[in-house]
Amino acid sequence: QVHLVETGGGLVQAGGSLRLSCAASGRTFSNKAIGWFRQVPGKEREFVAAISWSFGVTHYSDSVKGRFTISRDNANNTVFLQMASLKPDDTALYYCVEGGTLRSITAHPDVWGQGTQVTVSS
Repeated sequence: QVHLVETGGGLVQAGGSLRLSCAASGRTFSNKAIGWFRQVPGKEREFVAAISWSFGVTHYSDSVKGRFTISRDNANNTVFLQMASLKPDDTALYYCVEGGTLRSITAHPDVWGQGTQVTVSS
């Protein structure tokens, strides 16, 4: 099973930007959808974005469309989440996830990373 490690979280002011990275080990992302979920304490984890590793098709939640961009670096087995125009509501623990397809990863990821904290101040 692949092991996912997220980095890049931190504290940023509203309107600022951050880039999260997800590095995989154990095996490659090949033929798997990769994405991001986020969770606020006391709330259910919510889908943020995903990308089809082999074809590059992307999907975003309505709350981040136009502000977040998911991308990949196949050579280094890494996925990125570029976050711009950040809002306080974006504050959450962000998880990198792996799933079989874009459809299935939205609700049922197969593998989870440990998470990286993003905090957006007003």
